Amino acid sequence: MDKFKADLVFPKQVCSKQDVLEYLNLTRDNEIFTTCRPALDWRNPTIVYVDIYLYGILSMIEKSQIFVPLIWMSMSWNNERVSWDPKDFCGIKSVILPKEMLWKPDLYVLETAEKEDGPLNPYLFITHDGTVTMEDDHKIVSTCAMNVHKFPFDTQTCHITVSSMNYSDKEIKLVPASNSSKVTQVARESILTQGEWEFLNISVSLKNESYEDQTFDSIKYTISVRRMPLMHFINFQLPILFFLILDLASFFIPDRGDKLCFKVTVLLGISVLLLILNDILPSKSHRCPLIAVYVIVIFSFMLLSLLETVLVIYLINMNSELDTKGVQRPEDHNSDTDNWKRDRNGVEAPLESLMLNEIYSKEKINDVQLLQLILEELQTIRQTHDPETLKAKPAQIYWLGIAKCINKVFFVVYLISVSLFLVFIFREWKAE
Repeated sequence: MDKFKADLVFPKQVCSKQDVLEYLNLTRDNEIFTTCRPALDWRNPTIVYVDIYLYGILSMIEKSQIFVPLIWMSMSWNNERVSWDPKDFCGIKSVILPKEMLWKPDLYVLETAEKEDGPLNPYLFITHDGTVTMEDDHKIVSTCAMNVHKFPFDTQTCHITVSSMNYSDKEIKLVPASNSSKVTQVARESILTQGEWEFLNISVSLKNESYEDQTFDSIKYTISVRRMPLMHFINFQLPILFFLILDLASFFIPDRGDKLCFKVTVLLGISVLLLILNDILPSKSHRCPLIAVYVIVIFSFMLLSLLETVLVIYLINMNSELDTKGVQRPEDHNSDTDNWKRDRNGVEAPLESLMLNEIYSKEKINDVQLLQLILEELQTIRQTHDPETLKAKPAQIYWLGIAKCINKVFFVVYLISVSLFLVFIFREWKAE
């Protein structure tokens, strides 16, 4: 009952945040709050506390050296022209108002490659002691000098540097609100998407840069990420290794024509993967990527294998030509040879039949005549063979032996060289 009477005597005070704005004389047309830095003494710099939290890695484009992170940026500073006593306004300690009603530090990211086109938070948060906080999420398209030497087993470090565009360190002092360990911990807890990249850490450093006799403060955030290479290994490196194994297996193909066609097909498959690699890697790099060395060297091995196959086929074909040249056809025999194949009646018959007919004829012959007949038959057989045939056979054996020797030696050297190269290239990839 006493409380009810008190309320009748002393009515309850009613306050609104608009009363605070009217007290502060904060309007859209009041330029004193928007045009000048909020320091009552211009010699006192405005201290701006900056926080950047990473909560998304949208993409990293190696070809154009672009890094696209999703970050949350928070900035806070003290506005000496804005303050009130919460007791005078029913305990109101904070007010939210549009950004265009107060001065804001002109901070920007030095590495920005494209202007941000997404919607930004249009409000500021002000406390009774004059602390102004501005928070917003940003999709930053920034440049990043990537080192693709160990692609796809690489680790990249990209930078986000925040600085003032117009105010020197005598007017604006930038201070990181969180250290490296806190920023890293918050990023690991709140990161939403990483794509093919694994977040490692963030380091924060404060730097000063001189420009036209003025010094500007800047805060540099170094983001370290590591590529997850599984998909690249399965889709690119493993198929090339399979092609190499197929090329080694082609040495056991017996048919020379099929072997040559098979090697050409495998070589074309490697060429397609080279075109895909050209679309991934940047056109200019300080060090040659190991993946390019991997593909080019394997391509060179397979090209040498193809040339060796062509050489062996050429030598074997040369051997076949000599073999064909050394055999004389029956129609090339002279008339003297044909006469020896005829019997007494002028009818052609095999040499064995002629000898049997002579031996078992009704006419009786002695041993001397039989030996003379055998000698004449041997002379006939000798005359039916081209003397060049005997000269061609050693040449045939020589070229065929050379071809087999080249093929065996090349296969052994090829296998050893490929094995050593693969061990070397994978050790380089895994080296820190």
